[in-house]
Amino acid sequence: MSKELILYTMYGCPHCTDMKELLVQEGIQYTERDCDEYEMQYNILVDKTKNEFVPAFEIKDNENYTKRFIVPDRDFEELTEAVEKIKKYL
Repeated sequence: MSKELILYTMYGCPHCTDMKELLVQEGIQYTERDCDEYEMQYNILVDKTKNEFVPAFEIKDNENYTKRFIVPDRDFEELTEAVEKIKKYL
């Protein structure tokens, strides 16, 4: 697989829990990264997107060495909208 989905979450975040359930239901594989545990990577996401809300996504295209970020409020309002965007880019 040349593309990798990384889901940034925060402990206790109900939206993050709901997002993980939606991704599982849709059969979308992802790697979860807690914002506190992966602070450096999360800070890069925040710097690039100017958005610190979660759940947030990084899609890495390992073939083309590119990254795409999908974040709440900027790229989606509803969790189902995020899933549709993710499907488009994977």
